[in-house]
Amino acid sequence: MFLVLSLAAAAVLASAAEPPTLRMGLLKYKGGGDWYANPTALVNLARFCNQQLGANFDTDYGEVDVGSAELFNYAFVHMTGHGNVVLSDAEAENLRNYLIGGGFLHIDDNYGMDQYVRLAIKKAFPELDFVELPFEHEIFHQKFDFKNGLPKIHKHDGKTPQGFGLFWQGRLICFYTYECDLGDGWEDQDVHNDPEEVRLQALRMGANIIQYIFQQ
Repeated sequence: MFLVLSLAAAAVLASAAEPPTLRMGLLKYKGGGDWYANPTALVNLARFCNQQLGANFDTDYGEVDVGSAELFNYAFVHMTGHGNVVLSDAEAENLRNYLIGGGFLHIDDNYGMDQYVRLAIKKAFPELDFVELPFEHEIFHQKFDFKNGLPKIHKHDGKTPQGFGLFWQGRLICFYTYECDLGDGWEDQDVHNDPEEVRLQALRMGANIIQYIFQQ
């Protein structure tokens, strides 16, 4: 059963001094890629969403295996890394069932995982393809307005950042941020020494993702 609440409902609970009702998940996968990269990212994103959206996230995120039944306890799961991603048949099926059943996956290429993550997602959804989201898509226009799409957080290969979506029956089930590196921008300032305005842009886009998935 998904722990899915509207942000408005979470805000009511928060104002009543109840314990946190929402928790972000960090996806664990095999293949050698460092799924554990950016350990402070979700902590800061949860805190920012609580402050800016009135959400009620626990800042202690959960680490969840892609093939585990525990995956279904999270409404939002974040995936990152720099290298290889390998899904077994069972893991691909579990991820597919999770996303079809109402879950959401945000993939953030921390540099070097693009070719691998595309193959992994294709294994779970052979009938679907990522499509680039236009700048007009609602995910870029929630509380914070990004008229030119994703912000550029780190240089990587110097390419323009792109946001790709995977849709199931009209619902965005996976958002893939490429050549952007939102997760690095979410990290503590002293990790990458990003200017505060760059970090703020990353956190604002992260909050937009959260706000969008809880209202779609």
